[in-house]
Amino acid sequence: MSAGLRADQTQKGPISPARSQLRAADLVLGALLGLRARKLRTALSCLGIAIGIAAAVAVLGISASSKANLLAQLGAEANLVTVTAGQGFDGSPAPLPLTAEAMIARIPPVESVTAIGYVPGATVRRTAAVPAIDTGGISVYAAQPGLLGTLSGSVAEGTFLNAATARYPAVVLGAVAAQTLGIDRVRPDTQVYLSGQYFTVIGILRPVPLAPAIDEAALVGFPVADSLLGLGGHATQIYLRTAPDQVQPVVSVLPFTANPAQPEAVQVSLPSSILAARAAARTAYAGLFLGLGAVAVLVGAVGIANIMVISVLERRAEIGLRRALGATRWQVGLQFLTESVLLSALGGVAGVLGGAAATAGYAITSGQPTVVPLVSLAIGIAVAIGVGALAGVYPAVRAARLAPAEALRSQ
Repeated sequence: MSAGLRADQTQKGPISPARSQLRAADLVLGALLGLRARKLRTALSCLGIAIGIAAAVAVLGISASSKANLLAQLGAEANLVTVTAGQGFDGSPAPLPLTAEAMIARIPPVESVTAIGYVPGATVRRTAAVPAIDTGGISVYAAQPGLLGTLSGSVAEGTFLNAATARYPAVVLGAVAAQTLGIDRVRPDTQVYLSGQYFTVIGILRPVPLAPAIDEAALVGFPVADSLLGLGGHATQIYLRTAPDQVQPVVSVLPFTANPAQPEAVQVSLPSSILAARAAARTAYAGLFLGLGAVAVLVGAVGIANIMVISVLERRAEIGLRRALGATRWQVGLQFLTESVLLSALGGVAGVLGGAAATAGYAITSGQPTVVPLVSLAIGIAVAIGVGALAGVYPAVRAARLAPAEALRSQ
């Protein structure tokens, strides 16, 4: 019987091991086990991908949040127009006429008008003991009670000028001016030394984004500016609100309305253009940070490729055993490619979560809406997976080319 069996084997040839069937679930499970066996190395490899993806997602999210905030401000402030006194043809100053504000208010689409007047030579110091040269760059403006309403400003401490306080030596400080003078609270005895006499501080403003000059100024009433500071009632700048759909028609007639004798000396601007410029600047910086994020992803890809090549060298015996048990070259290569993709995917998920958290933290601390584009999350994970696939091709091919006998002999 044994002779017959040997004869039968001789006729059929040597018995080869059955080819193994590798299911997708087994492939993923094997990749997870391979990564779990080298926890520290896996974590460090994921870190490079995670940093790059987090940087990209955070940049896109912060840019989207800033853009949403700027668009909201543009929607609310796009109908704010500024009229400023300029110079005539001969280069001499051409102040706005005393009737400029009243004439502008008569334009039908204009909803509100207010004026400020720059007081040349006026200085503000904390006390008279402070040297006159140490002004801190604070300007003095005469302002009307309706200024905050037109500029959508608000008071952080105390009150703003009104019909009563505008006639007395009372002053309201802009946000930056108050900080420069070291005043953060308004008390009955809080005073500043303004052009040779003390003025009582009655209020501190919050920042006014569309009128940065107000932030660095001390505001007094027009009556007291005329009587004590010699302003003469002339406004140097007029702010007005108009119907949103009538901004351009109003802008076109403002020079002739404000100063009919010298319309060329009137400068008209839209402060909302400042916000558009800020948006453009932030977009430019976003491109820079996206480039840095791409560099981090590239470094992470090199790290993953390196770790997978080392893994192939360390697991030669495992590769040889699998081949001896019937695993094909394709199955061995796919196993290592899956580990590389899974490694990058884990880094991508961590990066996406980190970038979204950074965006939310920035938006909350800056008082902006939190906007995380879903497309940035999808692209982040897709890029991570693609990088992992590219980084794992060479190690997978190298593992697949190992002959079973050679791999087993190396151990």
